[in-house]
Amino acid sequence: MNQNLADELVMMMREDQRLLQQLFDSGELPAGSYHPRMKALHQQNTSRLKEIMRHHGWPGLSLVGKDGAKAAWLIAQHSVSEPEFMAECAGLLEEAVSKDDTEGWQLAFLQDRVRTLSGNPQYYGTQFDTDEQGWPTPFPIEEPATVNARRARLGMNTLEERQEQMIEQERKRRANAAKTR
Repeated sequence: MNQNLADELVMMMREDQRLLQQLFDSGELPAGSYHPRMKALHQQNTSRLKEIMRHHGWPGLSLVGKDGAKAAWLIAQHSVSEPEFMAECAGLLEEAVSKDDTEGWQLAFLQDRVRTLSGNPQYYGTQFDTDEQGWPTPFPIEEPATVNARRARLGMNTLEERQEQMIEQERKRRANAAKTR
């Protein structure tokens, strides 16, 4: 395992999440917008991940461990300015999953993000929008009758369980917001 590379990837992920939280807390991140600071960080991280991949291939579990692999996935997930790169990463994740070198949920989230951003139905039901009342609802799903079987193959809970988790998170968020008014 390459601990230095793992540490670097985790630092990149933490900075991504720190900036996201900072922008959210400050009110600078309105729904549906892409803050220029966030975009710049995502582009910087994408550039570095490309460099890492040129030297090492996909940074999976065997190269960077669980936390490093999760960080690499998050960086790929947030490279929305480069959909071709995201698709390339999804292909590499598919290969890594087949070799047990990454966790299946990472493939599901990235593949669904690529599909929804390109206007296609998602395959695993990981990408959600909100309905008219602001409750989470999945974007369209290809072959929805078999989505739970696909999710199970990757070790994920059912779509219904995931949606209920997200609804519960939204209930808590709304309750906390009401308390601070």
